[in-house]
Amino acid sequence: MKKDFFIDARHAQCIAQRLFLATMMAASLTLVACSSSDDNNDETETTAYAWSTDGGLRACDHIRFTNGTEDANGTDLGNGDQEFVFCGNQTLERGTYTLKGWVYVASGASLTIPAGTIVKGDKATKAALIVEPGGKLYAQGTASMPIVFTSAQPAGNRKPGDWGGVIVCGKGKTNLTEQQIEGGPRTKFGGNDNSDNSGVLSYVRIEFAGYPFQADKEINGLTLGCVGSGTKIDHVQVSYSNDDSFEWFGGAVNCKYLVAYHGWDDDFDTDNGFAGNVQYALAVRNSRLADASQSNGFESDNKSDGGSVEPYTSAVFSNVTFIGPKSDNAFANNANYINGGAYNPNNGSSLGRFQAAMHLRRNTRLNCFNSVAVGWPVGLILDNEKGDTQGAATSGLLNLQNIWMANMDALATDFNKIYADGLYDYATKSVDESKPSFSHTFFLAAEGNRYVESASELMLTDPSSVGSAFMPMQGCPLLTAASFGHELLASWFDKVAYIGAFSANDNWLDGWTNFDPEHTEY
Repeated sequence: MKKDFFIDARHAQCIAQRLFLATMMAASLTLVACSSSDDNNDETETTAYAWSTDGGLRACDHIRFTNGTEDANGTDLGNGDQEFVFCGNQTLERGTYTLKGWVYVASGASLTIPAGTIVKGDKATKAALIVEPGGKLYAQGTASMPIVFTSAQPAGNRKPGDWGGVIVCGKGKTNLTEQQIEGGPRTKFGGNDNSDNSGVLSYVRIEFAGYPFQADKEINGLTLGCVGSGTKIDHVQVSYSNDDSFEWFGGAVNCKYLVAYHGWDDDFDTDNGFAGNVQYALAVRNSRLADASQSNGFESDNKSDGGSVEPYTSAVFSNVTFIGPKSDNAFANNANYINGGAYNPNNGSSLGRFQAAMHLRRNTRLNCFNSVAVGWPVGLILDNEKGDTQGAATSGLLNLQNIWMANMDALATDFNKIYADGLYDYATKSVDESKPSFSHTFFLAAEGNRYVESASELMLTDPSSVGSAFMPMQGCPLLTAASFGHELLASWFDKVAYIGAFSANDNWLDGWTNFDPEHTEY
């Protein structure tokens, strides 16, 4: 549908309400400035709350409450309704807040969250923050004061799926006429503006998200629906998500410095025409956590039915490090071992097996360069069950170059849930193990790709207590193996010498990340 879906009557009503309030109440607005302390009471605000309805839901131009009661200095975000629409423009003070229910930032509204703020997601109301097309979230943290979205459960009792997650939707392009956001909320998204601006997410952590609103139907840690390139996303860590850590649906937002840590399903999932660029990304798996659908590093579709529709999923990734479950020397890819361990939420989400560092399927035209994957059951799957992903690869529409892999049980296979490296016959659904898989042959023939049996040859270490070796030591062969000669890398990307997300000296994780959020006192 070639139009802006969301400047409709329900959002116009919110906008009109705010304009009326600004005109009639300006004289009565009273702000009493207090000291510049770090708590939530830096200001006392007595502005009246203006209520309306939006799509049948209660809507308000204020977002702060106390147990459902209007309170301009309250520490609850949302009034506690399961679905609440925020239609104002508000800047929070730095402090600690509890997000209650599904809080929609409506078209025309904006929410600014300052550096150092903690937002705890309420478990009872399945809390989620949902930025709708035309709405804006400004969450600009710093390396020393990141913004943290986390579980409201006490330290030692947090689990994947304690709350919903963060969803940002925009007006970018999609190969579907209209899309409903994954995970349950009402929001529909998409349009024709790949330069759309939904705000800022920078130096942000998202922890223990993914509450299942139905069995095996969870919100991701960070969901990006048709988000445009006018949006700033960098330095974002998603930890212990109960579904994918990051998922993009269409749009063209560019991202740098991403961390997917101990997620449940896929680390980086791309769908429905996502065409942005991503550089510097780290994915590290917990060997006890995998989804029933088979967990991957990359999972990429053009469309769920494999349709040949534009815009194609054609994102370009460079400098990604995938650390799989085999970094645990005791790992076994079976139900006895993959039991959730201490992080099993027992919330109905099904456990399964690990699969591939990269599962590319359903006509995707994803591109990945200068990256490294270590310790997965399978390295690469170019899956031709639906659509012609293999045809895209051979014709140069899907590019995988300067990628090193190590310590895989099978370098590559050709089909979902196939763990033997052999040529797959889609007609007979059989594997000929006397011949290498198509994916195997393609990978080794591509420019700069290499496979080594032992992870020790890559000389990786763990200087940040991540729990798995991920960073190259001096002398590591990855440090000089990169190439940025491909035309897809000509602009936007930093031209660095190394493969993977890190050099030996530049650790961009410092200060803002946290690899033990379960035991952190917030």
